[in-house]
Amino acid sequence: MRPMDERDLKARRFLEARFDGRAQDFALLGLGEWSRAYALRLDGRDVVVRFGPYREDFEKDRVMAAYSCTALPIPEVLEVGAAPRGFYCVSARVPGESLEGLDLPGVKSALPDLLETLEALRAVDIGGTQGFGYWSPNGRGENGSWAEALLAVADQGGRIAGWRDRLEVMAPGLARTFDRGVETLRRLAPKLPDLRHIVHGDILGNVLVDEGKLRGVIDWGNAMYGDPLYDIAWLLYWWPWFPAWQDLDLAALLDRHWQTHGGPPALAEDRLRCCLIQIGLSHVAYCAFKGRREDLERNAEQLSSYL
Repeated sequence: MRPMDERDLKARRFLEARFDGRAQDFALLGLGEWSRAYALRLDGRDVVVRFGPYREDFEKDRVMAAYSCTALPIPEVLEVGAAPRGFYCVSARVPGESLEGLDLPGVKSALPDLLETLEALRAVDIGGTQGFGYWSPNGRGENGSWAEALLAVADQGGRIAGWRDRLEVMAPGLARTFDRGVETLRRLAPKLPDLRHIVHGDILGNVLVDEGKLRGVIDWGNAMYGDPLYDIAWLLYWWPWFPAWQDLDLAALLDRHWQTHGGPPALAEDRLRCCLIQIGLSHVAYCAFKGRREDLERNAEQLSSYL
């Protein structure tokens, strides 16, 4: 683990002041794309404190924690508040290692649990909410249909505003690939059913596994209302990026799982393809925004394979 920098020291001072000596054993846990996470003991309890620029991400964690159950374990959110340069969130700490850090035996053991957890997520009652796509803590999705939510990937505003200009400068040819992807999605997405469930939207790195068992699903900031196959597509999209896992046939594992749940989902191939295209598009845009040329090229190549 790397040594703490000035931002980490400021976080520790903030927490020491906020909890007036009740916080102990402060340690850096990790850096995410939108937040930093720290472990500490608060009033004798192991907790995680995250700092980030968007309060709504943490409030979505609080919303989802209300659905926690044995099949869908989600850490309790204890406190959300303002902090210097953004907001903080205190959650119960769940033991375990991220799924993406597991070796082949570890992921073989954990995947059946994960697929059952996704079934439990699909079964969550979202009555009283509305819309599709990214939702706010008040239960309102940003879009009027699932097709509209998928196509919102071409929008040039939001958290990564400016990505299109950067893409044109970095790799004009890949910008054309992006446009082909959008046109393909525009042709296919309106044919999809408007299925409406909670979708995690970033499932791979936010599943904690301990002793072969899934112990927690964390970080719901990317959660959407839409097709539950999106989370399956997320696994399929990123699977090739983990060489150590390639001896495990994910498609065969999915087939076996679906057979125990009444057979393959209707229109699964079309639904998965649209989700895979959207995931590829979103990561081309994000990598351009971040200036990550190597990852940009790899995502663009993978996107092309779906077109």
